[in-house]
Amino acid sequence: MRNHSVVSEFVLLGLSADPQIQALLFVLFFVIYILTLMGNLMLLLVIRVDFQLHIPMYFFLQQLSFLDLCHSSVTVPKLLENLLSEKKTISVEGCMAQVFFVFATGGTESCLLAVMAYDRYVAITSPLLYGQVMNRQLCMGLVGGSWGLAFLDALINILVALNLDFCEAQNIHHFSCELPSLYPLSCSDVSASFTALLCSSLLHFFGNFLLIFFSYVHILFTILSISSTKGRSKAFSTCSSHLTAVIFFYGSGLLRYLMPNSGSIQELIFSLQYSVVTPMLNPLIYSLKNKEVKAAVRRMLRRCF
Repeated sequence: MRNHSVVSEFVLLGLSADPQIQALLFVLFFVIYILTLMGNLMLLLVIRVDFQLHIPMYFFLQQLSFLDLCHSSVTVPKLLENLLSEKKTISVEGCMAQVFFVFATGGTESCLLAVMAYDRYVAITSPLLYGQVMNRQLCMGLVGGSWGLAFLDALINILVALNLDFCEAQNIHHFSCELPSLYPLSCSDVSASFTALLCSSLLHFFGNFLLIFFSYVHILFTILSISSTKGRSKAFSTCSSHLTAVIFFYGSGLLRYLMPNSGSIQELIFSLQYSVVTPMLNPLIYSLKNKEVKAAVRRMLRRCF
């Protein structure tokens, strides 16, 4: 890694300097992380063993659960470590690695949510052609493209960011390393990195958001054209879990990156929402609001006990 920095490590100031509050926060985030691991692993297992869930919708959900495990594991273990230790440092290389994986996993989730919106669009607007259109080859291509595009985007951003110099300032007013938090610490020109981040945010995240938006516009018109109330309710219920996940992810993520980088409590809350809380909530959203997943969980529990 190219690195001309005088500073060799950063200090993550985190959420609080009070030892008692840090202890409480450790317990809280440890429980959240364990629930995240259990919930997503359970969803992965249920979809894997239940053949009735071997359809495109649940293939994408399986990918989302794996992605939530990765996204949460990029930031939460270091957060827990810093809440217990007096020395809350991270090396410049470790910080850049965390920036890369936060960007890569977050970008993949953005793409995957757009893919899942397209899946619901095909299922509702062309139900008779659903199996033919959403074939295995297309599903694998869409998932592979999501991972590939996000990692390429993250690689471009991190290669530009590696040219930043950090001379004196070390304190990051955050619990993890994110590009916007590093800009105030740099003693070199950040315009190239900021431009790359802005372009990737517009093309990648806003682009995916527009795909989701237009998919749901078509879905809404299709649902409203259904004559029976029961049919409309059934069609909408298949989208409600995904729509809830989109609102949680994009609501907190966009607000975090649109806010000025100040280390304010609102900024930290939005970061916690999309990087810590949302990965825990997604399995609950898809299991509590989905009859097929709940039925599959009951079948698996009956086989086990």
